[in-house]
Amino acid sequence: MIARLSGILAETSSDNAVVDVGGVGYLVHLSGRTLAALGPIGGKVLILTELQVREDAWTLFGFGSVAERDSFRALTSIQGVGGRLALAILSVLSPDELARAVAQEDKAMIGRANGVGPKLAARIANELQGKLGVIAIGGAAPLPRGGAEADALSALANLGFRPAEASAAVNAAQDELGADATLDALVRLALKKAAK
Repeated sequence: MIARLSGILAETSSDNAVVDVGGVGYLVHLSGRTLAALGPIGGKVLILTELQVREDAWTLFGFGSVAERDSFRALTSIQGVGGRLALAILSVLSPDELARAVAQEDKAMIGRANGVGPKLAARIANELQGKLGVIAIGGAAPLPRGGAEADALSALANLGFRPAEASAAVNAAQDELGADATLDALVRLALKKAAK
């Protein structure tokens, strides 16, 4: 099994890269997130890998982190989710966002990836329950369950806040504003709480 590659980035395309390791070029399929983080052609790279051996092909998949590789393994354990579809999901959702979507059974969030229909999104949410890292503050804070809270969490994540920071800020804002808080008010207060 090839567990990782360390070498020179020789070329990239929309969904893969070639890494030159001692004169041998390895074609590695990557998520959009990992591909964007590789750096310039000719630079040194270290990529964690997973080799899938099929009757007709050997395919190497690459990851920028252990969490991404573990999420890929969990996704490909589900019937109907192959390596390329798992990468499509991980291009749309980071490992933390995927864990949060599964914990909240947010099928719409999982279904944002190309090739994931409602039935498959429901199967992913169901079969990965308890198999991915669960994000919680202090080990006990509940995750927002939907509506304005989920939208506020997504807004903070899109602004670059780490999932734990976003969750803590949204939960604090929700506690202060109450259950009837609008999305606008929730995001504004959550941003103030996160900035402290």
